Amino acid sequence: MESRVAIIGIIVEEESSVEELNQILHEYGSYIIGRMGIPYPKKAINIISIAVDAPQTTISALSGKLGKLNGISSKTAYSKM
Repeated sequence: MESRVAIIGIIVEEESSVEELNQILHEYGSYIIGRMGIPYPKKAINIISIAVDAPQTTISALSGKLGKLNGISSKTAYSKM
């Protein structure tokens, strides 16, 4: 199956979901190219950016699991290649 490159933007508003978030990201670790986390104490949130190279179905599954977490918002943008 052909892989795609995508970026997943994640906003963490509930610290209680961080452990589960990290567990999911670890599960998909072989597809993650890089990860950047930015704490934003002024708004009491964390911003995470994940770059992935994976089959479309894998990226969708990862994004879907993230979207089900309480206090976590995510959006995915795909490369055109």
